[in-house]
Amino acid sequence: MDIQYRLEQKRKVLADFPGPRSLELAARRAQAVAAGVASSVPVYVADADGGIIHDVDGNSFIDLGSGIAVTTVGASDAAVVGAVKEQVEHFTHTCFMVSPYEGYVAVAEKLNQLTPGEHAKRTVLFNSGAEAVENAIKIARIATGRSAVVAFDHAYHGRTNLTMGLTAKAMPYKHGFGPFAGEVYRAPMSYPFREENPQITGKEAAERAILMMSKQIGADQIAAIIIEPIQGEGGFIVPADGFLPRLAEFAKENGIVFIADEVQSGFARTGEWFAVQHEGVVPDLITTAKGIAGGMPLSAVTGRAELLDAVHGGGLGGTYGGNPVACAAALAAIDTMETQDLRGRAREIEATVKERLGKLQAELGEAGIIGEVRGRGGMLALEFVKAGSGAAKVPDAAATKKIADYCLKEGVIILTCGTYGNVIRLLPPLVISDELLADGLDVLEAAIRSVA
Repeated sequence: MDIQYRLEQKRKVLADFPGPRSLELAARRAQAVAAGVASSVPVYVADADGGIIHDVDGNSFIDLGSGIAVTTVGASDAAVVGAVKEQVEHFTHTCFMVSPYEGYVAVAEKLNQLTPGEHAKRTVLFNSGAEAVENAIKIARIATGRSAVVAFDHAYHGRTNLTMGLTAKAMPYKHGFGPFAGEVYRAPMSYPFREENPQITGKEAAERAILMMSKQIGADQIAAIIIEPIQGEGGFIVPADGFLPRLAEFAKENGIVFIADEVQSGFARTGEWFAVQHEGVVPDLITTAKGIAGGMPLSAVTGRAELLDAVHGGGLGGTYGGNPVACAAALAAIDTMETQDLRGRAREIEATVKERLGKLQAELGEAGIIGEVRGRGGMLALEFVKAGSGAAKVPDAAATKKIADYCLKEGVIILTCGTYGNVIRLLPPLVISDELLADGLDVLEAAIRSVA
């Protein structure tokens, strides 16, 4: 990659981490910000570029989280910054539902072009991933005249009332916030590492889910099946080959809208534009956000024209949906992904990370704490188990936290996830340099060895 970074791409952690300025801001935060908003890192950001984050006290951290897969092109990509500056000099908002503008149309055209399938498509823009998911369900229900929606074990789809119902994990996302929207059902996921029968194929796992849907709900009652092609918060779970195609086939056979939630896995993150493309699946609707706009708030539902056009005028929208500044950022970010071949870069990252961590897993042995290294492209994970737990694969959340804490103290930001809190997810900006990625992996490997 031919990238000119604005900030030096090196980590540096001072002895007084977290520093006095971050501590001062933490004290102010405690008096001003709701306690329910948690942060995993105790420092406050002053600047960020490429794969590095500078805090207010002069520390520099390697960013292996990308703001949860948002800053795919880096946190201050020059093209995105330039597009935002140019747009704000003209207008920041008019509301597309009142006074429309070209940027919204251009983003819709681009998404219709990039998303899987050659059928006629339409796009509607929103602000957040949860908002996109909620509207995808609305579209499916009105288009089919049905109400039931099927989500999966370990799923995460958002924090609004409907999307909390779709989300599987109780703490911290659902606990105490009910009752949730009705007519939401949960089907068993394909989770190869934790299958009771390790020989089960993806197609067989799909048939298990289909049997549940057919017997407990009735296929003719289901408006939509929604699934993350690679589950995010649930643990970066990659279903077995054949699982997604069979579910999509079942949906088509029964007039069910198949929704791919690509909020975290989309936009070059997995080495393809969208994760469903690894198995040639063409969803009816696809929800996107996070990496779409280089850090600006934007999300979308894209899909079959007849589905989106089934909604009556005024039935979709929102005051800020498709904000002109966010649209300008999205067009620039997508252009950077194309010109820098970030899909190819994601595949390079996957090869580097899997080779390094695969060797470490083999060295630690079957009784070691690395249960599995998995993922695609720049969406990778390690699942940790208690050493010596063998076939039981007992999740080890405590070890996972220790590893994350070790990395942070050494200047590497990583994220944890998983239904059992025992997964480290790696989401580096796809513009990270080879040298910085290698340094981050050195620290991670040292952290794992120290805990193992």
